[in-house]
Amino acid sequence: MDWAQAISEAVRYIESHITDDITVCDVADHVNISPFYFQKGFSILCGFSLMEYVRNRRMALAGQELITSDVTVMELAMKYGYDSPDSFTRAFSRFHGYTPLAVRRNKTMVKTFAPLKLTISLKGGYSMDYRIVKKRSVQRSGVSPGVRL
Repeated sequence: MDWAQAISEAVRYIESHITDDITVCDVADHVNISPFYFQKGFSILCGFSLMEYVRNRRMALAGQELITSDVTVMELAMKYGYDSPDSFTRAFSRFHGYTPLAVRRNKTMVKTFAPLKLTISLKGGYSMDYRIVKKRSVQRSGVSPGVRL
């Protein structure tokens, strides 16, 4: 399996298990790559770590669910893997900029974080016309290192 396929399959796995207790090892095992190399490859290709991706997706889904349903903050915290409503509220506030209560009361806008879609773009392979031109020499002046004035 190449990296593009591995990342795509990993994203499918994460999206289908987003409310489960997901670890790097779970995802790496699913795509048959060692956790160390998968984590490194994922962060190089995607620009953030695997667990950052999972946290951001969970917070985006929690914000959407908070606006569109009557679910309590406690239920959301438990659903998305937080031990307490306080830790969920801190994470929610860092991600969205507002507390869950403020979002629910004021119907403020929440951020979204869409699932990754991997596209490969190749650049280069074009021809370029060039020529080599001889220029006259240039004299420079300055002070050599270690010389005192």
